[in-house]
Amino acid sequence: MATKEETRAAREARLEELHEKLTGAVEQLVTGEDWVRALSFAAKFRTRSFNNTLLIWAQHMQAFDEGRVSEPFPTYVAGYRQWQGLDRQVVKGQTGYMIFAPVTARFASSNPSDPLSWRRLGPGEKRKVNEVERSRMVGAKPAYVWDVSQTDGAPVPVTPEPTLLEGQAPAGLWDGLAVQVRAAGFDLVRVPDESVIHGANGVTDYVSKTVSVRSNMSDAAQVKTLAHELGHVLMHGPENQEARQHRGIGEVEAESVALMIGAAHGMDTSIYTVPYVSGWASSVKDTSPVEVVKATGERVRRVATGILDQLDTMKVGDGNPPGLDRDAVKRAGRASGRTGQAVEPSSAQAEPVPAGRGL
Repeated sequence: MATKEETRAAREARLEELHEKLTGAVEQLVTGEDWVRALSFAAKFRTRSFNNTLLIWAQHMQAFDEGRVSEPFPTYVAGYRQWQGLDRQVVKGQTGYMIFAPVTARFASSNPSDPLSWRRLGPGEKRKVNEVERSRMVGAKPAYVWDVSQTDGAPVPVTPEPTLLEGQAPAGLWDGLAVQVRAAGFDLVRVPDESVIHGANGVTDYVSKTVSVRSNMSDAAQVKTLAHELGHVLMHGPENQEARQHRGIGEVEAESVALMIGAAHGMDTSIYTVPYVSGWASSVKDTSPVEVVKATGERVRRVATGILDQLDTMKVGDGNPPGLDRDAVKRAGRASGRTGQAVEPSSAQAEPVPAGRGL
């Protein structure tokens, strides 16, 4: 049986392998086309971090190239026990995709407003009567997930997805985005044409607190522009000096937010987004497009997901198999005293697959 030191060393080796896989995936995203594909993919796996999304994507593509899976892109991913809970079984010999899983610990404090007052609770230790308890992420460990194409068993339910006519906007999306613009303290104005806003499709003015969108475009283009401007509203105010000093970063982020929101609703914005993102990413002085990707990916995913969570609109799936009760899996894990739910059925004996969102 492995010692604690051997187990720790094996975990560190797998984490190092994960970092290498992630770096390789990021380094491939050096053109607008690749960035668009990555973000469109991330929009369909939006419960997972941008880094874990890239890891799943890269490992699945490798599996497809090697003939181990039949489809070039993943559709649904879940842990080993989670698939069993949906009456499906990982096919013998299929290797899971390694991702980062959070390691959490419980902390307690009698004065929550003081960051130095929090103390870590030991296993089974309860907080005192006058204390508040919170969980915090304290590290990461390797975990594994499998795509549906690596499993067999009961059919996976087919969920309805939005379908759009050319130039048509998703139902309710303009109104939902407009509500969030106004909630951020900005007035929304539809102007007749681009001449009113210096030739642009849309403009966010932080001084007058207005968002303007030209109305002489298709409905889909207006919605895409509004999503772009909402990205500016939420990410690029006066307090964000980095983005304001490098306009290219701000434009890449705002257009990427728009792309993810569109992709989550079945919209293809690539005709506009590819040259836009590619041009602005290459315009950032003293920074390579790879560094732009590293700096913006998770911020974009976090903001876009926050926007999507507030929209009462019909969206494409989020990468979780239909019928998967992730809360129930997490509760079962806590009840059993374990952080995970399954191990990879291979000679490597993987770390437990955690329930809940990836990093």
